[in-house]
Amino acid sequence: MRFNLLPASLLSLSYLVIASAAPFKFTDNPLGNKFPNPSQQQILDIQRQAQGSLPNGPPPSTINPNTLTSLRLIAFNELFEVAFFTSLLNNITTNAPGYTFSSSSTRDTALAALTAIRSQEELHVLNANGALSHFNTPPIQPCQYTFPTTTYEDAIALASTFTDLVLGTLQDVSSLLGANGDESLIRSITSVIGQEGEQNGFFRSTSNKIPSALPFLTTSTREFAFSALNQGFVVPGSCDPSNLATIDLPIFPPLAVITQNITAKEQTLKFGLEFATGAGAQGKIWKEQMGMQYEDLSVVYVNQQNLPVVQKIQNLDLTAGGLIFEAKFPFEQGGFGNGLTIAVLARSGGNLTNVEGVATSTVFGPALIQIG
Repeated sequence: MRFNLLPASLLSLSYLVIASAAPFKFTDNPLGNKFPNPSQQQILDIQRQAQGSLPNGPPPSTINPNTLTSLRLIAFNELFEVAFFTSLLNNITTNAPGYTFSSSSTRDTALAALTAIRSQEELHVLNANGALSHFNTPPIQPCQYTFPTTTYEDAIALASTFTDLVLGTLQDVSSLLGANGDESLIRSITSVIGQEGEQNGFFRSTSNKIPSALPFLTTSTREFAFSALNQGFVVPGSCDPSNLATIDLPIFPPLAVITQNITAKEQTLKFGLEFATGAGAQGKIWKEQMGMQYEDLSVVYVNQQNLPVVQKIQNLDLTAGGLIFEAKFPFEQGGFGNGLTIAVLARSGGNLTNVEGVATSTVFGPALIQIG
């Protein structure tokens, strides 16, 4: 059993394991500024390219341990984003096949935008890791990464999808900051939400879409973001194990959307689990899941700020190599299903009435579906 790991429409970030160039490594100093450990002068240069500075206000005197987990996740994600945009810029500047432009002005616009975005993501890393260092906890170290795109258009579409997931995850982070008594950090986090939204408007416009996808963007959780990053982009085993272990979040086994070219209509989708691979599952062996009663699991969709939608799985085809099954996708124009939808396979008996309960009940996922 072998699934097509990268749908042409980039609708699923699960199973992004395909033949690609050599992994991206920060140890090769690809940015030329020793990032993620630049000098003070190099930080000033980054700020000039980013069109702005690191916050210079004092950090809080104390912090909740759960907030440290959020800061670690933010640093982990932003390191990936710096790697992604550095690789993309390199492909453009070297005129790699698939990354050429029809006019010099379009190319110049892309380079200017992506250079600023990459530098802004560098500052996000330095800000999160700087906070961790302030509270005497080790900063997050980079891993090695692979990027499953071969054209500029696909890279921008992928950037839009993972930015949507980040925007949803930072909602979760902000909510947890308030609940954990770290309200003083919310202002900084929400400023990043705005910045990520601005750059996603550029990605969407570049893809000939309207700049804003939804009136209320899809929410997510830290668990879904951490799992998606490890499943889709991190080279397994390339992270420092003890450093990665400081991010106290689960990495779920992947869930793939097999259905391609999903359009804006109610339909039945086909999903798959592949037991032979466990991209980023950090030692989890899929065959251990073979004893589970799959009929006790449900597909759960999270879309916009709506209540999660639970769908029974059907037409199960379980073999030694994996599982293929189907579930209804309840699209409603102007209602449920537009923009980013997060799909997971969760325990049917869990609390599936809110996104936090869905994350706690998740067994496989997330799969990311993008419409519009």
